[in-house]
Amino acid sequence: MFPDFNIHSTPLFILVIQGLIFAILLLIKYKRKGNLSDLFLGLILLLTCYSQTCYTVGFMGWYDEFRTTKINYFLYNIAIALGPLIYFYVKSVTTSNFKFKKEHWWHFAFAFAFIFYRLIIFSYDGLQPGFNETQNGILKITVDEAIVQPVMGFIEFPFMLLYLAFTLQLFYNYRKKIQQYFSNTYKLELNWILSFLVLFSLLFLYDTIQTVVGAFVTDLNYEQRWWLNLLGALITLYIGIKGYFTDTTKLNKLNFTFSPSLEAIPQVSEDKASKSISEKDIETVKRLMEIDKVYLNPELNLSDLAQQANMSRGQLSEIVNSGFNKNFNDFVNMYRVNAFKDMIKDDKHKQLSLLGIAQECGFNSKATFNRVFKKLTNYSPSEYLKSTTT
Repeated sequence: MFPDFNIHSTPLFILVIQGLIFAILLLIKYKRKGNLSDLFLGLILLLTCYSQTCYTVGFMGWYDEFRTTKINYFLYNIAIALGPLIYFYVKSVTTSNFKFKKEHWWHFAFAFAFIFYRLIIFSYDGLQPGFNETQNGILKITVDEAIVQPVMGFIEFPFMLLYLAFTLQLFYNYRKKIQQYFSNTYKLELNWILSFLVLFSLLFLYDTIQTVVGAFVTDLNYEQRWWLNLLGALITLYIGIKGYFTDTTKLNKLNFTFSPSLEAIPQVSEDKASKSISEKDIETVKRLMEIDKVYLNPELNLSDLAQQANMSRGQLSEIVNSGFNKNFNDFVNMYRVNAFKDMIKDDKHKQLSLLGIAQECGFNSKATFNRVFKKLTNYSPSEYLKSTTT
C-alpha cells in the first residue's frame, strides 16, 4: 500500500523534503540577489533530490501499488548534468564577477540530448498498443534497458571524473592565486568549497564501487543500494544548509587581472610597466614595508601596495616574486612574523596574549597566524615563546 512509511522510506523522505526546501530557498535567494552561485547550488540540490525521490517513492511502495507506472522513463542519469553544475558552481564562487555565457551551454549539451532522447522513446512507446497496461514499452526494453543504459554506465564514470578533476584544478589554482594577491587569505580560502568537493567525490567513489560490485561481483538488490541513497540524502541536506548560510560572494567586487584598474590603482605607461626590475623599485617596496610598516594593515593586498608604490599590480607582483623570491602572501607575512618576534623580545607577551600580539602585527585570524608562523619558522608561536624564555 502506498505510501508505506518504513525503516527504509522514512529517513529518505524526511531528508529529501528538507533538501528540496533548501533548494527552493537557494533559488529564491538567487531571484532576490542575482548571485549565480545560489542558482547553481539550488539546481545541484534539485537534481540530487530528484534522483533520491525516485528511490524514496520506490521504498514507499510506489511500484507495488502502481504496476503500470511510467516512472522509469524519467529516471535520468544525473551525472551528465551534475558534473557541469558542480564545475560552474565552484567557478561562480572563485571567479570575480563571473558571467554565464552562451558558449557555456555546451557543457550541458549531453544532458539535454539525453532528455530529448528519453522523450522520443516515451512518445513512441506511448503510441503503441497496450502501453497503458505495461510499465515499460518496446523501445524502453529493447533499446534503453538493453543498450543505452549499459553504455551510459560506462560513460558516466569518466564524464563525472573529468569534471571533478577540472573543478579541483580550478579550486587549487584559485588558492594559489590569492597567495599572490592577498596578505591575509583565511576568509578567502573557501574551505567550505573544499568540503563540498570532498563530499561529492566520496559520493561519486561510493557510487562507482557499488556499480562495479553490482556489475562484476554480485547483483545488489534494492535494499542493498539504499545506503548510497541515504548517504546522498545526508550530503544533500548538509550542502543545502551550509551553502544557504555561507557567503559565497566575497570575490564579486575584486579583479584578479594584473592590468591597471582605474578604480584601484593609478595609470602607468606601457614603457614603465615593461621595465625590468631595478634596485630603485626594490628599495621603494622595502621602504614601504620597513619604514612605513604598511604590513600592519590586516587588509593589505597587492592593489593597495601597488597604489602606494605608484606601480601597476603586474609590476609589483614581478618585483615581489623575482626581487624577493617570494609570493605576495609570504612576503608580507614575513614582516609580520618578524614584528611578532621583536614584540616577544620586548616582553609584550607579558601584557598581551599571543593572538593579541599577532593582531598588533597585522594578522587578522588565529588560523592564519598559526599556519604562517609555523611555515616561516618551523615553530608554533607557543613553541617559539618557550624557546626564547628558557
